[in-house]
Amino acid sequence: MSDFPYPILYQSPRLVVIDKPAGLPVHPGPKTTHSVEALFPLLSRRKDGPWLVHRLDADTSGCLMIALRKQALVEAQALFASGQVRKTYWAVVGKAPAEDEGVIDTPLRKVTTKEGWHMAPHADGQKATTVWRVLSRSQGRALMDLTLLTGRTHQARVHCAVLGCPIIGDDRYGGGTGTLHLMSRSLDATLTTEQVSARAEPSDTFRRTCHDFSLTLP
Repeated sequence: MSDFPYPILYQSPRLVVIDKPAGLPVHPGPKTTHSVEALFPLLSRRKDGPWLVHRLDADTSGCLMIALRKQALVEAQALFASGQVRKTYWAVVGKAPAEDEGVIDTPLRKVTTKEGWHMAPHADGQKATTVWRVLSRSQGRALMDLTLLTGRTHQARVHCAVLGCPIIGDDRYGGGTGTLHLMSRSLDATLTTEQVSARAEPSDTFRRTCHDFSLTLP
């Protein structure tokens, strides 16, 4: 694993957690061949893996769990599915919420149009719950801590928009153009044979934006 180009935040014979950079997709696609999956041979040469335990948007940086063994994949995915993995995100929003903390409990569902697809609040959607708190606020903006109790696609992004505080750089959900200021800060999971705990550090761009807005990183 010494040749792996990105920080490894947690490592065991069964699982690794990497610090995925913003802009790197987890899967290869029609527009790019560079991806997390393309780097799997650097993590393991076994024929039966590795596998992604979960996913991050290409533009979201931070903690991404990868299984090196099939048994670990099955167990870890079950923990994610049942909400037993603690997932914390950090986001910089262009409009600070009025309160300092709260819970967003807004179901989400996928909406497909001619222009593409997006996630939207809908009473008949899948349950989605986010616990949030403000870590720092200045100049009408805020650094927010988001604990995702469910794992819906684009959950952090849509829920911030629902709160009236779209994430800076989130052009799909009202945050304007530029770099998406969202990162998977930490992952914590208890498996039968190990305790996974990983923390990612903010990127230089994330730090610079916080500095420019006088937002204090914990």
